[in-house]
Amino acid sequence: MPATYEPIATTTLSTAASTITFSSIPATYTDLRVVFVGQGTFTQSALLRFNNDTGTNYSTTQLQGDGGAVYSQRQTNNNNISMVQIPNNGGTANNTFGMVFFEIFSYAGSTNKTVLGGDAGDTNGSGNINRIVGLWRNTSAINEITITTGGASTYVAGTTATLYGIKAA
Repeated sequence: MPATYEPIATTTLSTAASTITFSSIPATYTDLRVVFVGQGTFTQSALLRFNNDTGTNYSTTQLQGDGGAVYSQRQTNNNNISMVQIPNNGGTANNTFGMVFFEIFSYAGSTNKTVLGGDAGDTNGSGNINRIVGLWRNTSAINEITITTGGASTYVAGTTATLYGIKAA
């Protein structure tokens, strides 16, 4: 990572879990970046929440392409920011881990918080690319990030998430 990125915390699951949380995030950076490398037990989106806010204060716009079709969707007044789908092991022989990133801009500022996220993947020539823009309608500084499956799915052992602080972005 560039010199402006500073690792804050890393979580690697030793057993399956449905949630990864980063808490006590210091307000000493301009932006945050999370890199998530993992797999779910079912095809499931990674869902983001901030500061344990489960209210309908989130919106997401998503664009996706797979080489044959394009797709877009908009969700408003949700209780999370719906990120891109995590590859699943759902009983198949596909043990591919997916990589998802998301950036949180001005996370300690006093305005609503914006998120840019995405992934790209390929499984035997069947690839896709996703980009999302999310909004958390809250002016509080973000001091906790929760990544959850939001359902019965779990992230498998070996799934890793790393939180970076970005200095002077």
